[in-house]
Amino acid sequence: MTLALRRLEVPPEVVEIAQKLEDAGHEAWCVGGALRDAILEEAQLDFDLATSATPEQVQQLFRRTVPIGVRFGTVGVLDRARRMHEVTTFRRDVETDGRHAVVQYGVSLEDDLARRDFTINALAYHPLRGEWRDPFGGAADIALGVVRAVGEPAARFREDYLRILRALRFAARFGFRIEERTWAAARENAPGLEGLSAERVRDEWFKGLSSARSVSELVRFWRASRAAGIWLPELRDVVLEVPREERDAVLLTVLLTAAPVAVLRRLKASGAEIARAQAAVAAPAEPVGADEVAVRRWLSAAGGAADDAMMLHRWRTGTPAPWASTVATIRARGDALRREQLAVSGTDLLEAGVPAGPALGTVLGRLLDRVLVDPSLNTREQLLALAREQA
Repeated sequence: MTLALRRLEVPPEVVEIAQKLEDAGHEAWCVGGALRDAILEEAQLDFDLATSATPEQVQQLFRRTVPIGVRFGTVGVLDRARRMHEVTTFRRDVETDGRHAVVQYGVSLEDDLARRDFTINALAYHPLRGEWRDPFGGAADIALGVVRAVGEPAARFREDYLRILRALRFAARFGFRIEERTWAAARENAPGLEGLSAERVRDEWFKGLSSARSVSELVRFWRASRAAGIWLPELRDVVLEVPREERDAVLLTVLLTAAPVAVLRRLKASGAEIARAQAAVAAPAEPVGADEVAVRRWLSAAGGAADDAMMLHRWRTGTPAPWASTVATIRARGDALRREQLAVSGTDLLEAGVPAGPALGTVLGRLLDRVLVDPSLNTREQLLALAREQA
């Protein structure tokens, strides 16, 4: 069915790729989330192309390509500025296991759209003719604010259980409701999520946190759909609103789950992400007082997690950390907060007569404590004098 939708401003490099495919006798249509976002008048990122050309034909037609997913029909085509655009052959699934699909080429655009997850994503636009195709009523569902599976919902989810999590993400991102049959099938098929790789689940969780209109709504969807019980049983039932521009998936996981380090390990997050969560959990939540000494002690104890701790405070309370201005003053002045910032080193102390071994570390710790109370003591002469008193 052809829609009377507005003509889109498609990037010229995408039009150029489509023109070359059409000139060679192949169909070329824009597909994917950029069309959905255009109807919603949101910023469109990448316009993906679907074509009747096979991956081999695409590679022969364009000089600079990247085989990013040839097995599944996708070739990356580089434009003159070396930006990559995904070009995928029309396909349909002939066999799936809930995680991967065996695809067949030589099908129509309608067949290709029929294999997509939700009607709001099953749209096509011809960048040369300005023609729309919407065989499943995706534009109407966008207008209604509905996430609806293409065809039979249970069949769509059994083809790839990750679609359950995608439904939650889209609903939370756009403030849409999930159509009743689609919602029922998502809950019924939630046990299939167990077979997904941790990396795919993590990516959906992180994407959801960064894009949701309401973090609390995303949490509600995960809990109500039974997805949290399978992958995030530690997920708390919290009311939390965080501006999108401040979203940080690792910190939000710290705030939203009872055991964030265990959660991130389960989701196979990077070592750096897990270490960051560990530091945020271990850091004191706030200084014991508002004076500079208390804030310096807090900064010293929190270490690299101090900024994360202040952000967590902001999200929990809805207001900036009261001690943030004191932190800025201390940092601007360059007060020493760690042993390595002291004006003397372990070697200096050994030369001053402090014995090697545990005593050396004890003296360094005491010197740092004195400097945290009075930063003016952080000179070589004064610290050596204090060290000799303690030796």
